[in-house]
Amino acid sequence: MTDHLELPEVRGKLLRDEPLAPFTWFRVGGRADVLFLPADPEDLAQFLKALDPAIPVSVLGVGSNVIVRDGGIEGVVIRLAGRAFAGVEVEGTRLRTGAAALDSMVARASARAGLAGLEFYAGIPGTIGGALTMNAGCYGTETCDVLVSAWGLNRAGERVDYQLADFGYSYRHSQAPSEIIWIEAVFQGRSDAPDAVQARIDAITARREQTQPIREKTGGSTFKNPEGHSSWKLVDEAGWRGRLHAVTGGGAMFSELHANFMINPGEATAADLEGLGEAVRADVKDKFGVDLQWEIRRIGRP
Repeated sequence: MTDHLELPEVRGKLLRDEPLAPFTWFRVGGRADVLFLPADPEDLAQFLKALDPAIPVSVLGVGSNVIVRDGGIEGVVIRLAGRAFAGVEVEGTRLRTGAAALDSMVARASARAGLAGLEFYAGIPGTIGGALTMNAGCYGTETCDVLVSAWGLNRAGERVDYQLADFGYSYRHSQAPSEIIWIEAVFQGRSDAPDAVQARIDAITARREQTQPIREKTGGSTFKNPEGHSSWKLVDEAGWRGRLHAVTGGGAMFSELHANFMINPGEATAADLEGLGEAVRADVKDKFGVDLQWEIRRIGRP
């Protein structure tokens, strides 16, 4: 199916017709025409420069906030992994982090360095690259509150540098072009006792474990909170908490523990998950007149 795609030589790995479900927290979805695991930023830049501009390119992080549709993803899917993309360095009261670094890892590094302000990342299941893309946040703090700058590569493999103001951040949204593959970011912390920072991280972790279905096959918050509303309350009041919904597979549901968290209780398909989300959106709109907007990305072919 993918043999016709002519691809540049790389130092990393190029995997054709590669299943993507194992790379997502929901454990659903089809295959990538090609999955590229670059060796380092230079390998990625050279690949993008040499790749036919007509071939679509998409990025998959740790798959914590995405539904890969059952038909898979056309073109090349890029996944940043390994030490070359996930490093965390302390620079005074700042942290320089790779885009593939887990948000929780950045929080822990800030505690070790005695830097306050980044504790909230302990409550976000994803990577820094995803946090930059969607202004990720929780418990009252967002990426825009701590970001200094970031750099990435555009579709042509050229480096682009962004300062905080260039992102044009709003709630769970960035105005930066979606084609940019983020490589590294710099965050500003403030000096504090390591034990005090760690205690706040521990409190966030405990709160998350008590209120979110983190041991299930889930994807974090399904919908953004509409102005003046809580999405979980709307989902709950519409009667969708714990209600199984099937389209083509075994069915998906909203968690009994947190009604804004969709879960795959067993044999759900991507169509089950997306179909559930759309059914809830239509029902909430009909009952309460509120438009729920997806926070989870849906990518690929139906």
